[in-house]
Amino acid sequence: MRVKCVLCDQINQLPDDNPLAKKLRNKPIHTYMCPTCKERISDLTEKRIATGNFVFYRSSHLTEKDF
Repeated sequence: MRVKCVLCDQINQLPDDNPLAKKLRNKPIHTYMCPTCKERISDLTEKRIATGNFVFYRSSHLTEKDF
């Protein structure tokens, strides 16, 4: 299955039996993010969390205490 990253428009190939490919086929609301972009976003998020100015808007207060 050919997929396109929502951030950088890079086109990648996923095996048809991959769980992510099935998720993208069956639920079109889900989007694909390439590993490079996913790693970059997670690194930046971790840096923002480390500053202490990052606020999680979650429905469960127990989850927020873990961070």
